[in-house]
Amino acid sequence: MLIKRNILLFFRDRASVFFSLLGALLILMLYVLFLGDMLEAGLRAGLGFDSPYIRPAMASIILAGMVAVTSVTSSLGAMEIRVADQEGAGRDFLTSPISRGKLTRSYMLGSAVIGLIMTLLILALSVAYITAMGGAFPGITDWALLVVTVILCVLCANAMMFFVTAFVKSAAAFASLSAVIGALIGFIMGIYIPIGTLPDAVQWIVRLFPMSHAASMFRQILSDAPLQTLFTGAPPEVLGEFQELYGIVFHYGDFVSGFWFSTAFLAVTTVMFYALSVVVVRRQRG
Repeated sequence: MLIKRNILLFFRDRASVFFSLLGALLILMLYVLFLGDMLEAGLRAGLGFDSPYIRPAMASIILAGMVAVTSVTSSLGAMEIRVADQEGAGRDFLTSPISRGKLTRSYMLGSAVIGLIMTLLILALSVAYITAMGGAFPGITDWALLVVTVILCVLCANAMMFFVTAFVKSAAAFASLSAVIGALIGFIMGIYIPIGTLPDAVQWIVRLFPMSHAASMFRQILSDAPLQTLFTGAPPEVLGEFQELYGIVFHYGDFVSGFWFSTAFLAVTTVMFYALSVVVVRRQRG
């Protein structure tokens, strides 16, 4: 019932729903208005020829990042209920028979369900847009990988956002935190600027940021078909350099991250942040 309450509170507040999608909508707007044309023109110049697969390839790369961003912003938006309860209804819960542990789990699980719904919605819209741009509709195997990636991505984002908001005690502080995360998340994931063009120190921040790996996983699935066609006949290292440039894979010296490496990276991060959140919440109770 507590989880259901949190979910209903979130979706009844249209402003919360809108602002949780604002980061994704901003990326889509920038892509449609000028970012897409700019990146496509740069790719044409680099290849030295035009191809109908350039547009779906770039759309896949950018919108894959948008899906990952949604998992973060929607999970964060759902945490507003917890912050609001601390200032209001949550104090009443503390005098009720409901245990604090059960209350905390309801916030975690409610946020995860909200993040899952919103991220799946944006994923469906992204796939529809990519298909409309000439991309191939994902097959059953790709859809299975996409859904698994969404679940893992949402759990990781949920764990990180719960840990961060555990230190937030007021609605004003939460609003400031949301604004900062919303402004930075697209840059940290390398959505607005190709990762390979950033300074080396910034590239390392991107490579170590867990949600960048979520974006990488979505990019590997969604962009695979158009890129394989686009780079047909090209040496493998050419495709590899392109994938590194746009954050489809990450290089750690001679090691190149793949789908399953990023999966393990997200899984470990999820467990770590959930464990840290438990420690923080227990100390706050004390």
